[in-house]
Amino acid sequence: MPLALIWVVPVVYWSRDREGEESLFDHLMHQASYLSMAWVSFALVLTLVRDVLLLVGLHMSVPAVVAGAFVALVVGAIVALRGPRLVTLDLPIKDLHPDLDGYRIAQISDLHVGRTIRKRYVARVAELCRSLDADLIALTGDMVDGGVAQLAPHVEPLRALANGNAFFILGNHDCYSGAGAWSEHFRSLGFQVLLNSTATARKGGAELIIGGVVDPAYRRERPHIEPVHGRGDFRLFLAHNPKLAPLGERAGFDLQLSGHTHAGQFFPWTLAVRLVHAPHVAGLSRERGMQVYVSAGTGTWGPPVRFGTSPELTLIRLVRADSGTGT
Repeated sequence: MPLALIWVVPVVYWSRDREGEESLFDHLMHQASYLSMAWVSFALVLTLVRDVLLLVGLHMSVPAVVAGAFVALVVGAIVALRGPRLVTLDLPIKDLHPDLDGYRIAQISDLHVGRTIRKRYVARVAELCRSLDADLIALTGDMVDGGVAQLAPHVEPLRALANGNAFFILGNHDCYSGAGAWSEHFRSLGFQVLLNSTATARKGGAELIIGGVVDPAYRRERPHIEPVHGRGDFRLFLAHNPKLAPLGERAGFDLQLSGHTHAGQFFPWTLAVRLVHAPHVAGLSRERGMQVYVSAGTGTWGPPVRFGTSPELTLIRLVRADSGTGT
């Protein structure tokens, strides 16, 4: 049965309009298909483990493989649905303006509000984010999986985060779900929407330049950004896909915030994603003179499962290079 169910979503649903209404039956079939994908993935891994054990003269039964895959699925679902953990990073910056020492940037990425992530989960994320007292909030794409008509009530808790320095950029799933409509909706929630554009923010006597680009899935134009060399006291680049790091580095940004990879979400895709996105897979890395932070994602996509990763809400604090180290 799981082997048949894994084909339901790609064969039946991926060709449909994601902005349309869905019935309860559609919702249940999606969940069954996605959970089957995760179970089959775990079962294949355990089957390989069983084959290796047989080669060295040890035994592992087929029922043990079936049961082990089920246990991994349950544990992974619990980790995914209990909500994000807080990841805090002190980021040393050379010659940082004194007024930016301790500046707090909160990042929410890949929330994927839709069939599994609903208003209750979003409210928990928003409450945790508000408790951080961040100077700037960045939503780095893939906030939704569905149209505004269905999901507007479920993203409503994010309105509480619009503190005047709250920014939103499009991810590929936001584009699939209606880029224009969602851009307008996030503006109505109080977020500044950056579509291949820049904005400014101030803290004391310091000025920040915030640039944001559209995802490559955006149909109206390709990702591009004007150079910011010599502008502002700190330059922050928001790009959903970490593969856009060369674009941000050439434009003169100091730090890029991305998502998209989910850090692989669950084993063994945690290994496979490194082949596609290295060196910017998850956590902190560098693109020549620009630092890059890739969030493991605040929600989940597809199977509501995490195994080997955890959903995260990220707090990055800028510190002068001589006053702190990364944690």
